[in-house]
Amino acid sequence: MRKLLRKTAVALLAVGLLTSCATADSGDVDLTAALPESVPEGVDLRIAVRPARVALTASGLIEDLSFTVSDWPAISGGPDIIQAFRGGALDIAANAGLPPIHAHATGFDAKIIGVKMRSLPIYQLATAPGVTITDASQLRGKRIAFSPGQAQGAVVLRTLKDAGIGLDEVELVELNSPQFLSGLQGNQIDVAPLGEPSLTKYLDSYRAQGAGALEIEAVDALSIIWAPTSVLRDSAKLAAATEFVEFWARGEVWAWENQDEWIRAYYVEDQEVSAEDGRRILDRTQKPYFPDDWDAAIAWEQETIDLVTESGFFGAPFDAEVLFDRRFEKVAAEAVPAEYRVEEKQ
Repeated sequence: MRKLLRKTAVALLAVGLLTSCATADSGDVDLTAALPESVPEGVDLRIAVRPARVALTASGLIEDLSFTVSDWPAISGGPDIIQAFRGGALDIAANAGLPPIHAHATGFDAKIIGVKMRSLPIYQLATAPGVTITDASQLRGKRIAFSPGQAQGAVVLRTLKDAGIGLDEVELVELNSPQFLSGLQGNQIDVAPLGEPSLTKYLDSYRAQGAGALEIEAVDALSIIWAPTSVLRDSAKLAAATEFVEFWARGEVWAWENQDEWIRAYYVEDQEVSAEDGRRILDRTQKPYFPDDWDAAIAWEQETIDLVTESGFFGAPFDAEVLFDRRFEKVAAEAVPAEYRVEEKQ
């Protein structure tokens, strides 16, 4: 483990630029072609969207897909997703808004094709056993888990900025999110941003030893579906990707409207937390919202780009619009009832 210097991420980006896949992959359609209206026979995709797999399987919707999912890889962290994209091992993934920024900054060409928005925080700052933090101002001097290419990294930056704490007043420890738990458990870090159900699992195991969690106001506003442009230049895969975005949104709605079944299938059977914890987590979860206008999502992504680049990561700022394939702007929204196209006021 080592302290993360702000220049480190920039240096890594330079390496990425040298090793990235070609960004102008050949295909039989360009990125302005109309979205196909049907999926040809024989298409298969590799999709890393674990909640969608569970929701589509539990609901039976998976039987209605017009294409084959040959693999549902159990990867979710932004850096791992980008590596799989680069290696041609993955076609579609779900992430927050930061990984596409990271990918673009390293020269990898991919586009956001599905957007779900929220206005409530989904992360808390978990503390190592014996570390007590009751206010964000107490983060000064702490060792904070930090993954510059993942949503949790932006949450940390927003929290520090809101608390008036400079990056030179904390120790940012470079880890990928799967390493956060081991870092906390081994007291190698003091604080890490955790979402559910990882937070519940961690506190269930370590609360008696003095672990805790601080609620924060920093919001990670976007859940996105994205794909390499090589996928979107392949007319057959483009058709399947379009259909998947529809089914992703329908699966999210099914989970919201069938909460007992969702708790059993996802939280209990897949994530291995109790039904009681699953209910508590879901009660704190915002109703899914799929906007049919991406202007607000793009504005949020631009704010994130400005935040991370001003903080010394990912080089120079750029226009967030280039990350979005607006041909897909209404695909998810039109696949769900109208009430899921408008944010529910909290």
